[in-house]
Amino acid sequence: MIMGNYRRNYVSGGTYFFTVVTHRRQRILDSSLARRCLREAISDVRRERPFDLFAVVLLPEHLHCIWTLPLGDSDYSTRWRLVKSRFTTAYLANGGQEAPPTNEQRNQNGRGVWQTRFWEHTCRDEDDLKRCVDYIHWNPVKHGLVCRVCDYPWSSFKRFVQMGEYSVDWGGENPCPDWNQPE
Repeated sequence: MIMGNYRRNYVSGGTYFFTVVTHRRQRILDSSLARRCLREAISDVRRERPFDLFAVVLLPEHLHCIWTLPLGDSDYSTRWRLVKSRFTTAYLANGGQEAPPTNEQRNQNGRGVWQTRFWEHTCRDEDDLKRCVDYIHWNPVKHGLVCRVCDYPWSSFKRFVQMGEYSVDWGGENPCPDWNQPE
């Protein structure tokens, strides 16, 4: 697929699965500084442009999450631009490191912290949403960060266990073996 031909799907009040990746897959998101800056950036943007953060996993060089936007609103792109911008400003101001930016980033006064784009998938129904949530929570095991889903600290898995959506020992095998979402 040529990115220039990619069309985003904007659905008013939609529920979306996102993958957002650091520039050159820098392993920066596992630092306490990055986690704090990201949490604050998301909280700030949610106050200004509300959305429900339904599920999330934060890995060293990328994150996956599911957002539901308010009815009458489909502008997730602005929200992501603001989250990434605010994260970058706070992260670099507090000693975070960046990789050399690409020529495209330099031409746009960008920084070498995030990939320019992000991947989005519109959740079509409850089964699709469940598959996306399962994929999010299984991801640390997929990437070899832990052997058991319940051992990974930076995801919404424990909240889903408390809500009764999963047992604490869920994820003994890949729940989405046929879904190889691009990262």
